[in-house]
Amino acid sequence: MSAVPDYSNNFKRLQARLRGLAGKAIEDFRMIEAGDKVMVCLSGGKDSYTLLDILMSLQRSAPVQFELVAVNLDQKQPGFPAHVLPDYLTALGVPFHIIEQDTYSVVKRVIPEGKTMCGLCSRLRRGALYKYAAENGVTKIALGHHRDDIVETLFLNMFFGGKLKAMPPKLHSEDGRHIVIRPLAYVAESEIERYARAREFPLIPCSLCGSQENMQRVEIKKMLREWERQYPGRTETIFSSLRNVVPSHLADPASYDFNKRPQPDGPVTNNPGELFE
Repeated sequence: MSAVPDYSNNFKRLQARLRGLAGKAIEDFRMIEAGDKVMVCLSGGKDSYTLLDILMSLQRSAPVQFELVAVNLDQKQPGFPAHVLPDYLTALGVPFHIIEQDTYSVVKRVIPEGKTMCGLCSRLRRGALYKYAAENGVTKIALGHHRDDIVETLFLNMFFGGKLKAMPPKLHSEDGRHIVIRPLAYVAESEIERYARAREFPLIPCSLCGSQENMQRVEIKKMLREWERQYPGRTETIFSSLRNVVPSHLADPASYDFNKRPQPDGPVTNNPGELFE
């Protein structure tokens, strides 16, 4: 963690931009409201450090009062520097809690060598974090996913799942008990990388999912970065399309009633047969 308070003007502009984008996402999707207790899931990566930093900055000037608590899941990975996050968070002065649960051994035991570990790892992490949230009065669970994560998820679902589905900025859990928010939804990963370098966060590499270079997500990330290199702004355009959906021009009967036909001078009908009576 950098102890130098005198940041450059470039950093200050970047910080203001990230604050503005996060604030807009929070407002657009009503992510945080008065009295909320927001649990910031801190992994030790650049995204979650940036998320906590920006939310703490917004908290100081927000028009509504809300609490922040940083929570890390210690998955008992071999060589994990367990002191790094507690030392950092103590120096920062933010309330925090470390959940200790050996999900690492479970994942390594269940998933065959060479297979993607993300699915099981994510489910185990989510279960532990949801449990803590339910037991400690947490009203919102904040994750560090950014704009590029959302676009990557769109293509993962299209290419490998056959679904037009991404990662929403705000999500209600399946049981309805939790609300997950992603305040960095409008922020590009490149901007987070710049911010994290400037702030000198004590990054902790992941020896599970983060060590798998052949993952489908890694391939999608390479594809998008190559597109961005050739056509700057393409990722932003793709993200914008997720906010401008036209169901009638897709092909999902569950999302749009294709039998509903407007009449030139009459009411809408749901029965195509009526047109021929």
